[in-house]
Amino acid sequence: MALVAPPISAHHHHLQPPLCRSCNKVVLATNHTSLRSLLPPTRASHSLSVSAETNQNHRDSLALAPSDTSDYQSSFSEEINKLCQSENLNDALLLLERESNNGTISLQQRVDGIGALLQACGRRKDIEVGRRIHEMLRATNQFSDHFVLTTRLITMYSMCGYLSDSRSVFDQLTKRNLFQWNALISGYTRNELWVDALAVFSELLSVTVLRPDNFTFPCVIKACAGLMCLGLGQSVHGMAVKMEMSSDIFVGNALIAMYGKCRFLEEAVTVFRGMHMKSLVSWNTMISMFSENGFSEQSFDVLREMMLCEEVLRPDDATLVTILPVCAGEGDVEMGRVVHGLAVKLGVSQEITVNNALIDMYTKCGYVADASILFENSKQRNVVTWNAMIVGYSREGDVFGTFNLLRGMQMEDEVGATRADAITILNVLPACLKQSELRSLKMLQGYAFRIGCHFDDLVASALLAAYAKCGSLSFANNVFYSLHNKTVSSWNAIIGGYAQNGDPSKAIDFFFQMMHSGLVPDRFTIGSLLLACANMKSVEYGKTIHGFILHHGLETDSYIGISLISLYIRCGRTLSARVLFDRMEERNLIAWNSMISGYSQNGHPDEALDLFRKMLQEGSRPYEIAITSVFGACAQLSALRLGKEIHCFALKVDLTADPYVGSSILDMYAKSGCIDQSRKVFDRLREKDVVSWTVLITGYGINGCGEEAIKLFERMQREGLNPDGYTYVGILMACSHAGLVERGLEYFVEMQSEYGIEPRLEHYACVVDMLGRSGHLDEAVKLIERMEEKPDAGIWAALLSACRIHGDVSLGEKVADKLLDLEPDKPENHVLLSNLFAGSGRWDDVRKIRGRMKEMGLQKDAGCSWIQVKGKVYKFVVGDDARPESEEIRKMWRALEEKIVGLGHVPDTNSVLHALTEHEKAEVLRGHSEKLAIAFGLLNTPEGVTVRVCKNLRICVDCHNAAKLVSKVVERDIVVRDNKRFHHFRNGFCSCGDYW
Repeated sequence: MALVAPPISAHHHHLQPPLCRSCNKVVLATNHTSLRSLLPPTRASHSLSVSAETNQNHRDSLALAPSDTSDYQSSFSEEINKLCQSENLNDALLLLERESNNGTISLQQRVDGIGALLQACGRRKDIEVGRRIHEMLRATNQFSDHFVLTTRLITMYSMCGYLSDSRSVFDQLTKRNLFQWNALISGYTRNELWVDALAVFSELLSVTVLRPDNFTFPCVIKACAGLMCLGLGQSVHGMAVKMEMSSDIFVGNALIAMYGKCRFLEEAVTVFRGMHMKSLVSWNTMISMFSENGFSEQSFDVLREMMLCEEVLRPDDATLVTILPVCAGEGDVEMGRVVHGLAVKLGVSQEITVNNALIDMYTKCGYVADASILFENSKQRNVVTWNAMIVGYSREGDVFGTFNLLRGMQMEDEVGATRADAITILNVLPACLKQSELRSLKMLQGYAFRIGCHFDDLVASALLAAYAKCGSLSFANNVFYSLHNKTVSSWNAIIGGYAQNGDPSKAIDFFFQMMHSGLVPDRFTIGSLLLACANMKSVEYGKTIHGFILHHGLETDSYIGISLISLYIRCGRTLSARVLFDRMEERNLIAWNSMISGYSQNGHPDEALDLFRKMLQEGSRPYEIAITSVFGACAQLSALRLGKEIHCFALKVDLTADPYVGSSILDMYAKSGCIDQSRKVFDRLREKDVVSWTVLITGYGINGCGEEAIKLFERMQREGLNPDGYTYVGILMACSHAGLVERGLEYFVEMQSEYGIEPRLEHYACVVDMLGRSGHLDEAVKLIERMEEKPDAGIWAALLSACRIHGDVSLGEKVADKLLDLEPDKPENHVLLSNLFAGSGRWDDVRKIRGRMKEMGLQKDAGCSWIQVKGKVYKFVVGDDARPESEEIRKMWRALEEKIVGLGHVPDTNSVLHALTEHEKAEVLRGHSEKLAIAFGLLNTPEGVTVRVCKNLRICVDCHNAAKLVSKVVERDIVVRDNKRFHHFRNGFCSCGDYW
């Protein structure tokens, strides 16, 4: 049948077989029609093949000595085997040479001794003794074509990793049988030289009449799997079917493994179900195939089926060692305990591989105490045992326990069986990633140096990253520059360290050095560079890296694509991020999460919600990050109805138990003006962390419930939770909004003296705002002067706003100069100063500021309010009369105005900061956006329903006074959220107590 490969010279060590048209990989010749069964290349199969070699040797090789050997010869064979088993190979070789030279052993005894020694050299990878045996064979020239010895010589070299020597022995043979071909193919496969293995197989089919057997096929199928070439594997499968070999148990096992590795699970199952006989290896291969492809439940199903099958197969240690990592990966400790019980029942729980897998399972499932019991009761321990236990303590953050184990490992190391290795160092490192553990990290580096692991690529990269995370980039530099051979991984570690934890511009400098060294950056290098650009908020550098990505065809890589989206989002370029997102062929959850959270973080809540709906429509199941971002968008919009719908959705998909989701639900209700509902959610939380307490404290603050915020804050402290910097921002804000100045100042001192929290700019801004609102302007100025950090625009803006409230024009002008120096292009800052002058009647100064704004192209944000009615958002701007219902809205407000005037309301025309007549000012007040929104809400919502309005600017005094009285005459609650806080109007009163 077709495709016979051209003859290949037997003198070529690296053969190039023809390529498959479908995948550009190796194609094999298929001109033979039948085949015998053969074992795969394992220890057991190797011993069977050796037996077959011996039979072949009896038929074809030199005549051997008679079987009736002397007692002396018998003792010689026993002594040789004993020395080989004890790995005293030099002594065995000396004994063999001496007895051969003396002529006291037979030819057969000599062959058996050489064969045993070659096998032992391969097992121990002792190439020196192996080469001396080869020299001895060449010197005598007596066994140059001995099938058994040449086969074992080929195998010995391959087991020691010297494939060129294996090929050299093979090429020098004048006659070759199938065992020698198989030994060479097996050697290439064992050393993962897949193409060479397939090339030799192609040569076997092309230049010989030998028929591949069931030792050949498993090796070849494994090579196909190694190349991940499904088309080639299917060709070999077809060849096996044609040669009536597909039903062989060992060929079947190899096919299952090959299809599994190529992720064609249905084909693997078909092969398995079609096997007339199944060995324990067959079942173990199926379990492994499912687990490696992420089908954990199917792995468990195969185990159950195996135990119930008619063949009554008993799982062995290999079965348990295969299934236990599945339990570990899934965190399924209950299934792990079942497997543990099975191991005890089968009497294999003390097998070192099983015991190690059990320890590993318990530690990865978070049951370190159970793992410790197994560890302490272990009859045998090797380096894997110690490593599994160490990583359990390390991941738990138990620094003392981790290093105590490392010391114990050193003490137990007597013969090198438990000597620490690179994996040990990598397992200890997770315990040393905090700044407080820098000393431990230095000790670990010293230990790595002592045991010779410090130059290992993975260890060096991990140490670099660890020093960066501990905030010690100088030590990271020292590690980096001490490396003689700087690999891509080590460059990635130093670039990533600076990008994440230090100076992102330095990360870019290192990238240019890496390029200058001639190394090609990989996807992780690019990801770190994009992170550095994002941290720098540098779109220019980011675009340069983007161009590099396009030039090198890396834009289709999902990791790089998501990193680019994140860059543009962090730089506020959501449109550019969306273009990249829409171009992605496959959008994974990370991409959706990045885009949704990006919209939410950049103040585009509507787009975040639209994208979330699209995500659901396309069948992607949202997880915690997306849900948290959507709640954030609802909070920005005060979209209570939609927030409730998302809350129901989160309950349905069982995401509310996540602490971040729980906190975002609290935040959504609080920022929608439903502080009571926020409290109910808080009380139902199973676990309350510092974040959830902080969110509710802040929620009480912005809703004007200062006393409730203080009670909650003090309860948090009584329950043993230490507030962090964000908690103090929340309580200081609550004190500021409630006018609780003395309590606020006490908390400001407490955070420093009792908790060692150094005030940040946001803390100072809260205290300045608190002092300024209460009229303590001089104290606010003194506080600013005492600050160690340079005050930012937020602090000066808070003080200028206070000057506006209290009419201190002199101080206000000085503060405005500071503010405009920092943010000259921000319209709000000019408006604050303009309002300060307007409040004092300095209209000429007001006109100058407005003229300057016009020259600079700055425009004041128009006052606007929005309200959600029946799921739709309606937006109103000041003086809005373009709506079809505008006349009806104005009539409604005039009717309300008549009623509240009857209760004593007098329009506060001081709220109009324009040089107009009193009548004109009163008309302007009637057109304020919050009044229009309130009137619209009253017209379009049922009686008794709370009217909820959001406003982009601070509510004015007139609207505030009017809303209080309207709530009384209509007997309905009105909630207005301005750009600072919530105002809950009920029965003529406001929650702020007229202090805002």
